Amino acid sequence: MNRTEFIATTAVVLFIAFILGWFASWLVHRLTRVTQSDMGELDKMAQELHEAEETRDQAITYMQQREAELSGQLAQSDAELRAAMEGLREARGEIEELRDYIDRQRAS
Repeated sequence: MNRTEFIATTAVVLFIAFILGWFASWLVHRLTRVTQSDMGELDKMAQELHEAEETRDQAITYMQQREAELSGQLAQSDAELRAAMEGLREARGEIEELRDYIDRQRAS
């Protein structure tokens, strides 16, 4: 094999390698490209995700407001309970005083 044949053979081998590389690149691009329907589906999924996040945020806000409202009602109920218990305690004290008074009046 002389020098000219070697150069020609090397050029053919490099050209075939280039063609195979280009074909492989084209095939990978063809198989992995995103179609318009895929893009539409991705856009739809993104929109649904956004709506779900908004719904979640609204639910969290509602739950926080409801929790604050119920905490306020609980505090108010506790205050009313303490006031009622204090009134009951005072009423029991007055009843005992009246019983003692009546017992003393009967004894006299």
